[in-house]
Amino acid sequence: MLVVAGCSTTSETTTTTTSTTSVADTTQSSAITQTSTTKTPTRTQTTTTLIATSSTATQTSTTTIQTTTAQPTTITTSAPTATPTQTTASTRTPTQTTTPEPTPTTQAARGPESGTEWTVTVTRVIDGDTMEVEFPNGETDTLRLLGVDTPETTLSRVNPDEFEGIPDSTAGRDHLYEWGEWASQFATDELDGKTVQIETDPEADRRGTFGRLLVYIYVDGENFNRQLLTNGYARLYESSFSKRSDFETAEANAQQNEVGLWDFDEPTSTPEPTPSATEMTEAPSDSVDIPPLPSDGDYDCSHFDTQEQAQAVLEQDPSDPHRLDGDDDGVACESL
Repeated sequence: MLVVAGCSTTSETTTTTTSTTSVADTTQSSAITQTSTTKTPTRTQTTTTLIATSSTATQTSTTTIQTTTAQPTTITTSAPTATPTQTTASTRTPTQTTTPEPTPTTQAARGPESGTEWTVTVTRVIDGDTMEVEFPNGETDTLRLLGVDTPETTLSRVNPDEFEGIPDSTAGRDHLYEWGEWASQFATDELDGKTVQIETDPEADRRGTFGRLLVYIYVDGENFNRQLLTNGYARLYESSFSKRSDFETAEANAQQNEVGLWDFDEPTSTPEPTPSATEMTEAPSDSVDIPPLPSDGDYDCSHFDTQEQAQAVLEQDPSDPHRLDGDDDGVACESL
C-alpha cells in the first residue's frame, strides 16, 4: 500500500475596520479616525490518501479537505488623545470718541451793557434819528436818539397822524417825506465819521423795541437830539426821560414859529367851474366824463375809472398838482 503524505496551506485574510470618533469642545471640533486591522489567517489542510492493491485493483482516492479557521486576532490601535485648543474670545472694549466742542463763531461785539457815557465814532447814519457807532474797544452798536422822532424816509411808511397839524393827504405825506430826507442829510452832515459823546438816561429804557441803544448825542457839548427839535427836523417822541420838559419847550417853539417841517400850508384847490348848458351842448360827443373833485381837493388814480379820465385832468393842468404822472412822461395813471 502506498501512502502519500498530505500538505497544508495557510492563507491570511486581512479585514480593515474603520471607525471615526468625534471629539468636540466649546471652541474646536476635531475628528479622529481610528483604524483597526484584523488579520484572520485561514489554514487549509488537504490530505490525500492513496491505497494501492494489486495492479488490477480499483484505485480509490479519498480527499479530505479540512478548513480550520483560526480565531481572529484583534489589534487595537489606541486613539490619540486630542488636546483641545482653547480659544479665548477677546471682548473688544469700544473706544470712546470725544466730539470736540464747536468753537463759537466770533461776531461783531455789541455795545457795552454797563456804563452810561462813552466817546464813540459814528460809522453810519441810517436816518435822522438812527446811527451806527463804534466804541474805542472795537464794539459796535446801533443808536436810537432818545426823545425825538424824525419823519420816515420811505413814502409808504410816512404817518401824518404823528405830526400835529400835518394833514393825512397827498400833500401832507409828501411834505413829511421831504423833511425826513432833509433830517437824514442834516444828521449825516453833522455826525457821519465824527467822534461824539453819547449818554443814556437813568429815567428811560436802556434799549428800545428793536434792541437799539437809547441815547443823547453831544456834539461839541450841544445836545444833538434837542437840536433836531429846535430846527424843526423832528417831533417829540412820547416816552419817559429826564429831559422831557426841555424837549417839549423846544418843540412848541418850533411849531409856533413854523420852523422846519411845521411850516406847512395845505394847497388850496380851485373849484372846477361848472360848465354852462351851452358849453355842455357844444361839447363834442367824445368828451371825457371827469369825476368830481374829492372833498380834500386832491385827485389820485383811484378816483378814475379809466386812464383817459386821469389824462384829461393832467392835460387841464400840466403842472400836475395831483401827482398823477409819477414818472413825468406826460402819461397819467399808467396803471389804469
